[in-house]
Amino acid sequence: MIGRPSMPVSRLADSKGATAFRHRNYRIFFSGQAVSLVGTWMQQVAQAWLVLQLTGDPIWLGIVAAAQFIPVMILGLFAGVAADALPKRQTLVATQAVMMTLATILAVLTVTGLVQVWMILVLAVLLGCANAVDMPVRQSFAIELVGRDDVGNAVALNSAMFNGARIVGPAIAGLTIGAFGVAAAFAVNAVSFLAVIIALLMLDDSELRTRPRMATPHSAAEVVENLSEGLRYVRQTPLVLLAVLVVGGVATFGMNFNVLMPSFASQNLASGATGYGFLMAASGLGSLVAALGLAFRGRPKSSRIASGAIVLGIASMAMAVSNVYFVVFALMILVGYGGISMAATANATIQLAVPDELRGRVMSVYTTIFASSAPIGGLLMGGIASSLGTAAAIGIGGVLSGIVGIGAAWWLRGQRRPAPVPAPA
Repeated sequence: MIGRPSMPVSRLADSKGATAFRHRNYRIFFSGQAVSLVGTWMQQVAQAWLVLQLTGDPIWLGIVAAAQFIPVMILGLFAGVAADALPKRQTLVATQAVMMTLATILAVLTVTGLVQVWMILVLAVLLGCANAVDMPVRQSFAIELVGRDDVGNAVALNSAMFNGARIVGPAIAGLTIGAFGVAAAFAVNAVSFLAVIIALLMLDDSELRTRPRMATPHSAAEVVENLSEGLRYVRQTPLVLLAVLVVGGVATFGMNFNVLMPSFASQNLASGATGYGFLMAASGLGSLVAALGLAFRGRPKSSRIASGAIVLGIASMAMAVSNVYFVVFALMILVGYGGISMAATANATIQLAVPDELRGRVMSVYTTIFASSAPIGGLLMGGIASSLGTAAAIGIGGVLSGIVGIGAAWWLRGQRRPAPVPAPA
């Protein structure tokens, strides 16, 4: 419910792990996002299943993922400038309305039987354009909802919400597809956007911790200079650069399950849409556990960026050699745990390190790198799955993710090691 919290929520807000709930605006936004994200995950599962039904080839799942995220690669950094220059709440209302319209179109095309792969590709590109703006704005909006003291907790709770939806959304999607078909999942997603739009309209402007916005650039040279400022900060801040590179590397090689799992579930595990939905929900369960753990542990520790990548890599390698459904289900929990332990810690680390006036641009670097992993990794791993098999693609992704995690752990250990004291003359 969007509104005044119940007594249990009030008590929860006083606890160490939920301090962001002390802020009314955050509670409202959290409630709306929670509903909308369930619909988003339903659509992701349903769309992957629909593409596989229409084509029968996992490479098309990678192509659709690329179509959705290439606009983020191209426009993401420019959207970071917009995030620092535009009013964030009004911008989010606009992007959510566009996404709702696209989901409605996909539902209508599917229920009428007119849908074809090229139509899904076009809608994916348009959704990517909306996401290119939405992602850095939404990431940098957290501090306006809760302030700097609680932003780390808000990031962890947002991750918990996102991954709670990863449990509920795919599970409901699997049951919905089995009972009513994929069009119903698209329709539910379209309706779910109303929750977050209403929540955004209900926020109290007087309680928002709005920072002075960057002056709107009026020339290409000013845009380039603003972009360069954010990129320079990332390049010159080693811990932020590490967080960006580790998340980008692991997401490219080891977090392509939207592309790989439909084929793996149907061919290697002989599981239908319902089984596939529950495998994705298992990943969400592990992610939720990781996010809640981060929320209640207080300030993020950079070592979890490396350890999360290593856990994900080991679990993926084990999954590649298993064809037992319940073993894969358990391993997907570990995959989700490692992935979010890495990504949420990286996100919070960047949010706490970056100056307010650069937050939108620096977060756009993070979201652009993270989003770029989908088209690059989706095409790469989809191609490997098409030629060598899905299990091989999962195993290779696990090996490369583990290598990235070990490299990050080695670098962090070197940073903690004290400099040698020179011997006296």
